[in-house]
Amino acid sequence: MLKHVVENSDARLIVAHAELYGRLADIDRARLEKAVVLGGEAAIIPGMTLHPAETLSPVGGELAPLAREIAPWDMQTIIYTSGTTGASKGVISSYLQLHSMSTEALAFLGPDDRFMVNLPLFHVGGTVPVYAMLGRGGSVSVVDAFDTASFWRVVRETRTTTVFLLGVMATFIVKQPPGPQDRDHTLRNAIVIPLCEDAPSFAERFGCDVYTLFNMTEISTPLVSGRNPVPLGSCGRPRAGVEVRIVDENDCEVAPGEIGELILRTDRPWAMNHGYYKNPEATARAWRNGWFHTGDAFRIGADGQYFFIDRMKDAIRRRGENISSFEVENEVCVHPAVKEVAVAVPSEFAEDEVLIAVALVEGQTLNPADLIAFLAARMAHFMVPRYIRIVPTLPKTPTQKVQKHLLRSEGITADTWDREKAGIRLKREPIGQLSS
Repeated sequence: MLKHVVENSDARLIVAHAELYGRLADIDRARLEKAVVLGGEAAIIPGMTLHPAETLSPVGGELAPLAREIAPWDMQTIIYTSGTTGASKGVISSYLQLHSMSTEALAFLGPDDRFMVNLPLFHVGGTVPVYAMLGRGGSVSVVDAFDTASFWRVVRETRTTTVFLLGVMATFIVKQPPGPQDRDHTLRNAIVIPLCEDAPSFAERFGCDVYTLFNMTEISTPLVSGRNPVPLGSCGRPRAGVEVRIVDENDCEVAPGEIGELILRTDRPWAMNHGYYKNPEATARAWRNGWFHTGDAFRIGADGQYFFIDRMKDAIRRRGENISSFEVENEVCVHPAVKEVAVAVPSEFAEDEVLIAVALVEGQTLNPADLIAFLAARMAHFMVPRYIRIVPTLPKTPTQKVQKHLLRSEGITADTWDREKAGIRLKREPIGQLSS
């Protein structure tokens, strides 16, 4: 992964921590030739020119004047996607895109807010808090990583007011035992993505407001909710300046309530990505017909709210029924013994079957049959998983996205529990004949 990003980016200079810098010695460094190393003594790597940390400080404390003013369409960054199924793509982002994604989209934040950065700075979940606070005059608190056990202590110590809680972070926190820390903190805003079943409990228990939104590296936070949104699963509504459609495979708009792909464009040029670096084929696919194609399945509700259904490539077709892996994961995560879960469809089957890989809360045990009974009362019979794997942890990318392709490639392992072999078969319950 390091080799791919170094080569693809055409970078000539790297700013690196001393403990990580030595990893460059083992790869083809392409055009990379200079390094500023922080945090200790640097390893000697032939062919690399080292500069001291002071190189980053302006001479005399003053920045040199710009050769010209920065324009909104100038490239600010190349941010790499998570690469859950292949090599990460380098997203070319302008100054206007990142400003729109953060400062403009998070209009409910102000100069008295402090945003916790608990995700890597190479991820939009890490960059957005920084840009939002720079744009709104607030501040940031930077932590090594999200940690459930120390979360409230860190919030108090840093006087954090706002935080992103991605994936199952909110669930992890809600499943901690109640205590005095529940209201002894400075947190005012939790941006929970997705808006899971634990979101209302989080707001009520911890006395803060919950928001949600939809964003990707390539776009600029097109959907944002109001305070404490309902219903669950909502991603909010389109913000000003963004045009949103839900379409079929031919880019024709689907009827309200039907499921299709979310595509976007903005009212200003350069307010979204302007392609994938050195990847014109992927750029053309994503930007066909003048709209950016997210690859995500959505539907729009009667009140104009947008609901994420699934990644288009993760949609499941089982016995004539369409299943959202996202919805299955949400329901499984409600079980108190479940820490996190991923749906993985075994790839060798002609027809999709639902397999879930489950990591448990520390100290908990779970009988798969008990989990099936729990789920059967909460979801349609065709959605209930057939296969269950209890695993110590789920495989993840550096940005904490589950690598479902690894679980799919493993398929039905020796430790996989099969509901049908256990004699548990679920069928549609017949409706009794109505009498007058």
